[in-house]
This record gives sequence, C-alpha cells and structure tokens, in this order.
Amino acid sequence: MKLRKLVSAVLAATMTAALVVGCSSGSGETTASTTAATDTAAAGEETTASVEPVTVNVAYMPNYGSLWAIENAIAQGYMEEEGITVNLTEFQDGPTIIAAMESGSIDVGYIGQGAHKLCIEGQATIFALSHISNGDAVIGGEGITSIEDLAGKQVAYSSGSSSEDILVKTLSSAGMTMDDITPVDMDASAIVTAMLSGGVDACATWSPNSLTILDQDPNATKLADNLTFKDDTISLASWIAMPEYAEENRDVLVRFTRALFKAMDYAADEHQQETAELVATRTATDVDSAYNQRGDAEWLTGKEVAEGAADGTVEGYYELQKQNLIDAGSVTLDEGEEAPAVSDYVMLDLMIEAGDY
Repeated sequence: MKLRKLVSAVLAATMTAALVVGCSSGSGETTASTTAATDTAAAGEETTASVEPVTVNVAYMPNYGSLWAIENAIAQGYMEEEGITVNLTEFQDGPTIIAAMESGSIDVGYIGQGAHKLCIEGQATIFALSHISNGDAVIGGEGITSIEDLAGKQVAYSSGSSSEDILVKTLSSAGMTMDDITPVDMDASAIVTAMLSGGVDACATWSPNSLTILDQDPNATKLADNLTFKDDTISLASWIAMPEYAEENRDVLVRFTRALFKAMDYAADEHQQETAELVATRTATDVDSAYNQRGDAEWLTGKEVAEGAADGTVEGYYELQKQNLIDAGSVTLDEGEEAPAVSDYVMLDLMIEAGDY
C-alpha cells in the first residue's frame, strides 16, 4: 500500500500506541442521479445485466470531502455498472444522517470524525473508509490568536460532530476543557454567519465553512486543525449503514463500495478539477470554492483502502481513532467495560472483497 506523508505519521503514532484499545437537521431535495458517460456505460453493460437493479438512498454533506467519490461514482458510470441508482439527499452533519438512517429514509451515508463515536457505540456500521481528513479547524476572531485566548470566550460548535471533536482536542492541548469557555452549540450552517457578524468570539467548524471564515474575516486566525495533532491522533471520514441494513444487504454494499473505490482511484490524484466541477454543481457553489477544498484530506485510492484493510493498516486507523475518542471522553465506558473491537463495527472484510476489481 502506497504510504503518503500523513499516512506515515499516523502509522508511526499507531505503532507507538501499540494499537491501544482504543460532521442538524436534514435539508435539500432527494434527486435521482445515475448519469454515466456512454463509453463507460457500454463497458459495464455485461456487469449491470448480471446483477439485480437496486436504488440506494444516500446521505451526503455539501462539501468536497463528502462528495468527491460518490459524484465520480455516478458520473463515470461505476454505479450504473453495479446496477445501482443513487438518490442523494443533503444533510448538515453526521448525527442527523444517522438519525435519518434509523428512521428508514436513508440507506447509507457519509460521516466525518465526530459521528464515529456512534458507530463505536453500536448505532451504525462502517463499511468503507473514505479518506483521512484535515478539514476541521478551530478559528479565533479578532484579538484571539492563541488557544489560551479562548478562555471565557463564546465559541460556536456543533455537538456530536467533528466540530466538537476538534474543539475538545484543541482545548485539551492547552490544558483546558469545555468548562473554560462559553460553548455555543449551533447548527453547522449558522456558524459562518455567527462568526462573520461577531455573534461569537471563535468557532470550531469544517471545510468549506472554515475556508469561508478565514477568507472573509481578515482578523480571523486558525488556532488548530487536524494536522496539528497528527503525531498522536487521526481524523477519519467513512461510509456507514445501519447494522440491520448491512447484514441484510451485504451484496448491495459490496457493489456500492466497489463503485466508490473505482471513483476514488479516478479522483484521488489527477481529476481534482473535474471533481470540483461535479461538487460545485451539486452544492450550487462556485468551482473555485470547491477546488480549494482539495487540501482538506489525504485522498486515498480505493486500491489503497482495500489493501490497507487486508494488511491491518485500516484497522490500525480505526483503532487509533477509537482510543482518541475514548481519551477525549466522547466515548464513555462503564467501569470494567471493554471497548468494542474494531471488527465489531467496521466491515474490513467487505472492503477487501470490494477491492477485487
């Protein structure tokens, strides 16, 4: 498996830890979307004919990280090859996506770092790793240029999401807790307005919100992001389903993941401009804004994820993430209770199977 700079750093931390055990309400209309290039569709005609057609209701967030693979999986015809029609619905954060999945309106969804705690607690099953994220940031407004300056200040964040996760990590790095600030829990979409209007002193949010604040507020200072903690922590983005859905629809998830992996191979390095255009169309934003988000993660190929699932690398990522969430208090265990094994909530074998293409 090709290891890039960030991946190497994470693995070093994982080895050091000896693998210790150890992003609001939904919005947007559902749209059917499986438009493929003619030549790709022709190439996949035989595959499509051999599988049962299925429609999958998919939850996403309006950013590059959430959409980079699924949009290419649709546009390049990989979902059509698998006989899958995708219905996309927009949400603002992971916990709300999981709530929609519990209600039955969503089959699979994308989540950022913070919502993984719900997977560890058994509420959802991870069936595919998307990427290693660097899209979260803590930002100070005018006069706030250090983490210590956050003491007593109003800090906007979205509870249960990667926003809360990066905020807790940042405070902890300076010997502080949430009790040392005035936390203001709000919808992710409202954080930008609150920061730019001066309604709060600082915030914890994710891209593209973080990029918008830093671009439009000349007095804003980035205090920390995911890479700040790269030596001993990791921030992951994943695709998930309800445990019951995963058990009853394993074949569908293998096909869905295979299409995602092919799209990740396509988009990871050489087609970021094209990907940004797809993302901009879906989110109704300008292409430059979407393209600027390409620095928000380590974009792994599908082959890298499949090989990493086979050789233990991916399990190591989730093990380190689990321990980070436990250490931060995001995941709580009863006295004497052991944390679940990664294999209890991450379908590593499915990633390996889906990577055989």
